[in-house]
Amino acid sequence: MRGHLPHPATPIPDAVFAVKRGKKRGNYSCGRCGLPKKGHSCHLPKNEDEVSSVCTPDTSSTSASVVASEKLDDSSPLSIVRSLPPPMRRRALSFDDVSVAVSAEESETEWVDDPDPNPCGVLPMSCMWEVLRRLPPLGLMAAAGVCKGWRDATRRIWRGTEELRLGVPAKAQIGFLGSMLPKCTGLLKLTLRIESDFDATMLACIAFSCPNLQSMQIFTADTSVNRISGEELSRFITDKRCLTSLKMEGCSTLGSFVIFSNTLSTLWLSDLHSLSKTIVNLPNLKEISLGFSLQENDNTDLTAVMDALGRSCPKLQNIHMASMRLSHAAVLALTAANLRGLRMLSLLLGSAITDGSVASICSSYPKLELLDLSGSSITDSGIGMICNVFPETLSKLLLALCPNITSSGIQFAAAQLPCLELLDCGMTISDPSSQSCTDEEDYGSRLHETPNSKLHLVYQKLIIKHDRLKKLSLWGCSGLDALYLNCPHLKDLNLNSCRNLHPERLLLQCPDLESVHASDCQDMLVKTIENQVNESSLAIENHFPSKRMPDGSKRVQVPYFYSPQHSDDDKKRRRGVKRPCVVAAS
Repeated sequence: MRGHLPHPATPIPDAVFAVKRGKKRGNYSCGRCGLPKKGHSCHLPKNEDEVSSVCTPDTSSTSASVVASEKLDDSSPLSIVRSLPPPMRRRALSFDDVSVAVSAEESETEWVDDPDPNPCGVLPMSCMWEVLRRLPPLGLMAAAGVCKGWRDATRRIWRGTEELRLGVPAKAQIGFLGSMLPKCTGLLKLTLRIESDFDATMLACIAFSCPNLQSMQIFTADTSVNRISGEELSRFITDKRCLTSLKMEGCSTLGSFVIFSNTLSTLWLSDLHSLSKTIVNLPNLKEISLGFSLQENDNTDLTAVMDALGRSCPKLQNIHMASMRLSHAAVLALTAANLRGLRMLSLLLGSAITDGSVASICSSYPKLELLDLSGSSITDSGIGMICNVFPETLSKLLLALCPNITSSGIQFAAAQLPCLELLDCGMTISDPSSQSCTDEEDYGSRLHETPNSKLHLVYQKLIIKHDRLKKLSLWGCSGLDALYLNCPHLKDLNLNSCRNLHPERLLLQCPDLESVHASDCQDMLVKTIENQVNESSLAIENHFPSKRMPDGSKRVQVPYFYSPQHSDDDKKRRRGVKRPCVVAAS
């Protein structure tokens, strides 16, 4: 078996073809130079003994000629010296001498581990691999049509792909996925953004083409419709023995689902509507997110859903549930289960969740790290129970759209939760007499039309002093007129639609602040924020007082308790200059 020939586009000397080849039946090309025989007179020697050896060109030489043969013997110093043939002399498709018996594994090894990384001036194969593997899927498919070498390279890339993120256009048919997914035999993670309709045919194509799939995410656009039924989804999960994570949007047509799987650990389903039956048997499930539509005709029995999750998913750690039908009975059904490993609990838009629900949560899950009760009807008393149970574990507390919470409850939470890093209190301190409302405020007012919201003070003050807080959200707090923050590690502050916050009653002592959101606020308030942020950054650079010496120079006074050891803040400051804070007012 002869070795591989170089790429057809590479200049090759005529001497390479001086070796006589055996005549083959049906060969219409010259056996010596490779040109068509019709009307051709070959200039190369006919006898095999006339040429003793063939010299390959030196890759380091830039000469335009090449020695095609050496002398026959000592008495006959004959040599043939010719210039390089003009480009495009050979046929475009000339792979007659390339053996087709080489396996894909052998060709891949020879291609990657070539002892000569730059043969005959061609781009090294390792560089070609790095270039092609960075192309998008459509670009990689186009590159396969360039030549045989590129086609083989793209095949290896498809076979070695473990994660694929693909957008399916609105006009694409099932053949789009059917022609691409079978190439990825080793695919483990698949993310699709569907702009067309997603039906059972596409789901079956994924199941057939990706036998070892471990993670799948389906995102739907506004114009697409997810037509998967509950029976089809249950069959897909049952058949995929390696599937560990499934996230799917637009699940309004499920109707019901019965899921059995021993490997599934993450399940996200959004836009659910009117589930008639919910049966899950997922012993290894650790994270679940069920988002229901906000339509009033949704008749899903969330108490039965919570009871099923608590009984059949003993390893749950993260629960996210968003529905307007969340009630105290649903919370009791969940807390009745023995889920001692629960770390994150998010119950959104449940206006029927009260302080009694908070008491049940606190008694059942003492190790919560994240608690999200946005849209509930809890009061400052519920915040007091949260602070009494989770002072050492809770790091994220989200209480947006809770109209019965006052600034006193927020201040108490910040003072009693030392591990808190994120606090969201959007639309809690709102002004009910405000006429112009943003979309978020309109959404919150529709969810909560309780008589307790009228008992709010129109103007309230908020004072927060915390050593670990990093993100604070007060969006839509139109009833807030004074704010004082002393948070040395705060990085993100949201003051959108805080219209009644007076500039002279604002004090920000947050040296690490990176971004402030102040849209729909007074112009004077925005200027005050910018001035205080700039002053705080200057105060960091001049944190040591200076003393004027008798000679007129200034010396920095170092306190007696100053240690020469460098702190973490000093190391960060040496690595780079602090990024200026960005105030977004539009």
